[in-house]
Amino acid sequence: MNNQHALGRRGLLAASAGLAALPIVGASSARAQGATLKIGCLTDLSGPYKDLAGPVAITCVRQALEDFGVASKGMTVEIVSADHQNKPDVGVSVARQWFDRDGVDMICEVANSAVALAVAGVAKEKNKVYLNCGAATSDLTGPQCNANTIHWVYDTYMLAKSTGGAMVGAGGDSWYFITADYAFGHALQRDTTAFITAAGGKVLGSIAYPFPGTTDFSSLLIQAQASGAKILGMANAGTDTINTIKQAQEFGIKMKLAGLLVFITDVHALGLNVAKGIVLTDSFYWDLNDRTRAFSNRIAPKAPGIRPSMVQAGTYSATLHYLKAVEAMGVTQAKESGAATVAKMKSIPTEDDCFGKGSIRADGRVLHPSYLWEVKTPAESKGPWDYYKLLATTPADQAFRPLDKGNCPLVST
Repeated sequence: MNNQHALGRRGLLAASAGLAALPIVGASSARAQGATLKIGCLTDLSGPYKDLAGPVAITCVRQALEDFGVASKGMTVEIVSADHQNKPDVGVSVARQWFDRDGVDMICEVANSAVALAVAGVAKEKNKVYLNCGAATSDLTGPQCNANTIHWVYDTYMLAKSTGGAMVGAGGDSWYFITADYAFGHALQRDTTAFITAAGGKVLGSIAYPFPGTTDFSSLLIQAQASGAKILGMANAGTDTINTIKQAQEFGIKMKLAGLLVFITDVHALGLNVAKGIVLTDSFYWDLNDRTRAFSNRIAPKAPGIRPSMVQAGTYSATLHYLKAVEAMGVTQAKESGAATVAKMKSIPTEDDCFGKGSIRADGRVLHPSYLWEVKTPAESKGPWDYYKLLATTPADQAFRPLDKGNCPLVST
């Protein structure tokens, strides 16, 4: 990122304020292994991704420590957390402070592609661990992959293939994009466009809007409808997607809406009367099976009235697998080299209640199935958060970009 090493006074002050507001939380007082492991959850605590990540993501990190049993294993683990405010300079400032001053060993989550790419660079420079759970850009396992970063949950390629491919297959052969003007939005539009054109479809136009800070999408929606395209591709997420969908309904937009990244928290905010019929891709759903329900029920008392999103589930999964690798290596050895710890993580199959069994490729891509869902009508829903019905499953070995197509420098071609 161009601003990775050039932090302004405003960005530094904002980062410091975020750190000061969020205390360190000790997860265990046992000290049999001596060294303290420190985990930083860097997330959106105040912006458009707060509900899909935010405080519940931190709760899920704590749940991973509890389920792993750090105290009974004699491990001392502390958690720090901060708000990156969706600004790469703030994210970089926090990451550097955590690594250089506070002794943080691993950063997880982030939920913003521009911030994620910048933090991944800092993790590589400092030889620490970065486990991405919320940022979507497939470049994290492509041209900008590194030996210190693992990409959990989903990415723009997976979303484009599943949701975009399904829409084109159903006759949506002409598209117009409304795109968040930063790394995530552009990567999602790029990857979806590739599937559209490969299937013989066309992109008739697109418009990028300032991110963050845009709340009025009316003029963008009118331009999209004027294009004559059948499908409106929403290359955004969180409250931006919610506002786009609501305003499309208010303005009577006749295009079919393609929610390329829609979270269960978005559906909850919209309500089934508005969200019914939306087709979306999600790699975790709380009611998918007995294991996902068990995990969600463990989280429920700590996040009342909420069912976790795939990002929040991802922070649990990533943290749990990290702890398994640290236990296998020993805390002291794991703290010495982030790259060695990531290599150990790649060598161990993944398995947890959220995503079941999986694996981690050489490029850092975690492999698990992806699921295509349709949002239920109010009549079909049997209770709170009963929102999805399954349309299709893409197996783990087919859900993500082929290893030899990403141009990751870690992969020999």
